[in-house]
Amino acid sequence: MPRPVNAEKRAELLKQVVHHLQHHGVAQMSLSPLAESIGTTKRMLLYYFGSRENLLAQALAACRPDAHAMFDDVRDAAGLGKAAHTLWEAMTVGEQSGPVRMLLQLLSLAATDPEQYGDIAAETVEVMLGPIAAAYGRLGHPPRQARTGATILVSGLRGLCQDRLVTHDVARTDAAARRLIRDAVTAADRA
Repeated sequence: MPRPVNAEKRAELLKQVVHHLQHHGVAQMSLSPLAESIGTTKRMLLYYFGSRENLLAQALAACRPDAHAMFDDVRDAAGLGKAAHTLWEAMTVGEQSGPVRMLLQLLSLAATDPEQYGDIAAETVEVMLGPIAAAYGRLGHPPRQARTGATILVSGLRGLCQDRLVTHDVARTDAAARRLIRDAVTAADRA
């Protein structure tokens, strides 16, 4: 009978993996160099996470914004605006500002190597899209319209975040995010 996985050790390894990926990127992630960099072995990473793909999926899951926590309590357009501003702040200056780089890199990799990264990227998009679409649904939008509104909001904010990372133009991207959110709230209020 195999021994149970040490949850504390696993959590600590995952934290180190996330830190490494934030600073070294996802594209060249290979288990042996990653393990060496964080002071463990490839065998231990496989023991705790099963595969490179599973490790990457868990690293992304561990550091993405919790869209449920931000959007599950949205019951009106003002709440949608507040949640969207919270998401923008988390992505740009909050605790998610580092991990968002991993997400943007993953989405780029999925566009050029869909076989390797497509499924995990699609899941990562859906994890953000689902709770926001549900918020639109609670505001009276039919499912297709709710998903469209959520897509505009989350993809717009993600694009502005990428713009900000590339140009370092905080004032312009903040102004654009405020406008995007205002327009999303106005559209949500029309349901």
